Amino acid sequence: MMIILVLGKHKVLRFADVRRSVVGISPKMLTKSLRTLERDGHVNRKVYPEVPIRVEYSLTEQGEVFLKKLVDLAAWIKPHVPTIVKSREQFIK
Repeated sequence: MMIILVLGKHKVLRFADVRRSVVGISPKMLTKSLRTLERDGHVNRKVYPEVPIRVEYSLTEQGEVFLKKLVDLAAWIKPHVPTIVKSREQFIK
């Protein structure tokens, strides 16, 4: 989800820029996640024939729809955080 949100905010990013923006993800996991998102049709991967090779990532139309749903979910979660926290605390007891 974080990759979708980051690409939605910045539109086009190189791998290193995505990595800097998604805190706590290893390069291996980021690569795997980007490949999965590309395979599923959410992310475009564009390779430029340069030395060194430049690769850029962006959202597809489908990725943009996914982004909107994530933003809607975040908007719902924000006012409900106190209730969620309270439920978790009660569950632990």
